[in-house]
Amino acid sequence: MNDETSNTTHFGFRTVPEGEKAGMVHGVFTRVASKYDIMNDLMSGGIHRLWKDAMMDWLAPRPGQKLLDVAGGTGDISFRFLKRAPGAHATVCDMTESMLVEGRQRADAAQMADRLDWVVGDAMALPFASNTFDVYTISFGIRNVTRVQDALNEAFRVLKPGGRLMVLEFSQLPNPAMQWAYDRYSFNVIPVMGQIVANDRDSYQYLVESIRKFPDQETFAGMIRKAGFGLVKYRNLSMGIAALHSGWKI
Repeated sequence: MNDETSNTTHFGFRTVPEGEKAGMVHGVFTRVASKYDIMNDLMSGGIHRLWKDAMMDWLAPRPGQKLLDVAGGTGDISFRFLKRAPGAHATVCDMTESMLVEGRQRADAAQMADRLDWVVGDAMALPFASNTFDVYTISFGIRNVTRVQDALNEAFRVLKPGGRLMVLEFSQLPNPAMQWAYDRYSFNVIPVMGQIVANDRDSYQYLVESIRKFPDQETFAGMIRKAGFGLVKYRNLSMGIAALHSGWKI
């Protein structure tokens, strides 16, 4: 049972061999890359921008820090970080080359080119030395990783002592009635938006399903502690539609 293909994981609501998930996720984000930012605005009513600003407020970037932004795709988090931290440097790491291409084409990327690196890499086996970065962020990406615990372990490895992890991810509403209403919107509206805007219903059906398969706030906080992080805390955003988790390598 040590063979990767002998173990299974979820791809949305489907059960698939572990060895196949990364390729399937890669396919999803290759297909949606050119419409990714537009769809984020449509799906969240633009609120994802406020969530990302809230992430930066809590993170409080400092001058000269080195950021690793995993699943950083189109650069949203890195751009925000660099604007708040003079002399800082950001490395955007994503498994999907087409997402990085979209990021590099943005105006912010051109303005910050000397402070940015773009690297194709796997969150479960990062191509960086241990104790390299001051900050590790991952925004709406960790739920797509095949083995989430492995990604958190890697985050701990590449952070310097005293470094900080911050994760922004869709989460669970604590009120069952509100969760029911949110589910109705997610499953009935978002895949249709995907079909109309990106001509790709299936990818957005997966994205909705992947949110429901991700651990709740307390369970995920426990996984961060298991990776070795201390002072683990989380904050709900929009009543729990999304959550910010923070931890320190101490």
